[in-house]
Amino acid sequence: MTNALKKNALEAGSVPSEAELLQRARDLIPMLLEKADSVEKNRMVSAETIRAFVDAGFFKILQPARFGGWEMNPAVFYKVLMELGRGCCSSAWNMMILGVHQWEFGSMPDQACQDVWGEDDKTIIASSYPPFGKVEEVEGGYLISGTWKTSSGCDHGQWAFLGGLRRDAQGNIIDRLSMLVPATDYDIEDDWHTFGLAGTGSKSLVVKESFVPYHRAHSLIQYHYDERGTAYLYPFNQIFFGAVSALIVGMAQGGIDEYIRQMSVRTNTTDGGSAALSPYVKDRLGNAVVRVRSARARLLQMMAETTEIVERRELVPNYDRVHHMLDIARVGRDCEEAVMLLFKATSARGIYLSNPLQRILRDVIAASNHITQNADDTAGMLGAYLLGQQLPPMVFGLEPVSLNG
Repeated sequence: MTNALKKNALEAGSVPSEAELLQRARDLIPMLLEKADSVEKNRMVSAETIRAFVDAGFFKILQPARFGGWEMNPAVFYKVLMELGRGCCSSAWNMMILGVHQWEFGSMPDQACQDVWGEDDKTIIASSYPPFGKVEEVEGGYLISGTWKTSSGCDHGQWAFLGGLRRDAQGNIIDRLSMLVPATDYDIEDDWHTFGLAGTGSKSLVVKESFVPYHRAHSLIQYHYDERGTAYLYPFNQIFFGAVSALIVGMAQGGIDEYIRQMSVRTNTTDGGSAALSPYVKDRLGNAVVRVRSARARLLQMMAETTEIVERRELVPNYDRVHHMLDIARVGRDCEEAVMLLFKATSARGIYLSNPLQRILRDVIAASNHITQNADDTAGMLGAYLLGQQLPPMVFGLEPVSLNG
């Protein structure tokens, strides 16, 4: 957001502070906790919950100011997710996925924004970025078809970003694309049956055929300078992958909250004494907390470092980006370990479906399986880079990749 836009918005009293947004998120936690079981059983988040997120202004945090948003630093969005994750993991996951898309429009042509928000600036966008479908470049854009899996919260979206591979005349992959299609161009296939994050409604989108004009498509890997607002100069992978990690931090913190609730009142079956006096109960809690706090601090430090760079109207160097990718990817493992530490201390009581901690554990494990949390390959990528080897072109560049490897 430019200084002039910020000044006008603030004078109009329409942009809340970061502290106010965080308090709004905290105020929703009791409602989210209350609905968590029903969300899982229904395998989707209710329209009422999405409306609560809309009313709280969370969808405006990353939305461009010229189309009704607040164009805030993505770190604000991260912190809101860290609070919402303490309530219902699936509901917060929907907010993360559906809410981060507004940031994507910051580097797209105005016509794409007008197509979506021209009549209603509260329109919600779903997504499925893996390149599952067929992409054919035609005059004026792309013709796409296929089935795109795991579109979280798609029932609430009026549009969707779909991923695809762009190829040259020889069939070599030369780019990864994000293509925006209206809900009228796809059907939702209800195939989301999972042991974790079951309430996210991450169903498949089936496209028979859809034409995507060039102005509704952009590269997922091309990172270049232009005149977009400062909030949109961060690398795509940093903001999107980091949003997943920020939410996982919140989910793990929810596990810590629940553990404290249970152990504060629990008694031992042997002597009736307070479970909270056990050194092992305390040790597990402390070690879980330090893992989650470290993951949180790492993400926010990453944002602080890159904010200094983009506020100078510069691009984040590859050296920093490669390190940040591992900063992000390692969060899932750290938070999974934290919640597992706590769960193991609940003994037989923890395995009952009535115990919220087992649901949180399942949700964190599922979230940690997300592609953004692949710490193994990401660590190898960082190590290779530091040893002088090339970066993967479909992550950091546009060099053609042969179909024959």
